Amino acid sequence: MPSILFIFTSADKTLKGDQTGYYLPEAAHPYYILAPHFNIDFASPKGANPPVDEGSVKMFAQDKECIQWLKDDTVKSKLANAKKLSEVNASDYDAVFYPGGHGPVIDLPFDIVNHKLASEFYQSGKITSAVCHGPAALVGATGKDGKSVFHARKATGFSNVEEEQVQKVESVPFLLEDKIKQNGGSYEKADEPWGAKIVVDGNLITGQNPNSAKGVGEAILSAFKK
Repeated sequence: MPSILFIFTSADKTLKGDQTGYYLPEAAHPYYILAPHFNIDFASPKGANPPVDEGSVKMFAQDKECIQWLKDDTVKSKLANAKKLSEVNASDYDAVFYPGGHGPVIDLPFDIVNHKLASEFYQSGKITSAVCHGPAALVGATGKDGKSVFHARKATGFSNVEEEQVQKVESVPFLLEDKIKQNGGSYEKADEPWGAKIVVDGNLITGQNPNSAKGVGEAILSAFKK
């Protein structure tokens, strides 16, 4: 059975001091699509118990997968035993996935260990995937040519309009849509804010927002079935 590494944020505060973390459905929805087919490990910069965005727990209190995640003893154990990124060897895994939330924009783009890991996954042709703000974790990653993983690639992530609508523009160090474009990426988004959008370009798989999380999980699974 192939193995996939979920890399979470360790950041629990935005630049403005609001509580944050990983966004619950963006972890739960892909997890339950992938768990029957993959060995899944969790990791974060600081290791055990990466913080969840409390707002997402409230917002998705009626969501089946989110309810399951919060009660799931296997998930609880994986979170409690999440590895530090410094303890992770990319060669142990066949794919990497970054859930979103505002947390990943705060710490992962500036984490040198994360840059190295993401680059190793990408350069070895392994599935390198992320949803919503998760692609922010890839802005420091490079291909074998030394250029950004987004360079000359199609990708998506949380849009500027969506960031404005949730009034978090000043809570993050950069807008992800702008950053993908600055890194040479061809940014794509759904026709309407909050619409599901999944972009697959080679081994790079990205999703735009929470409503895209399930689709990213399905795209990862589909890539392995091929």
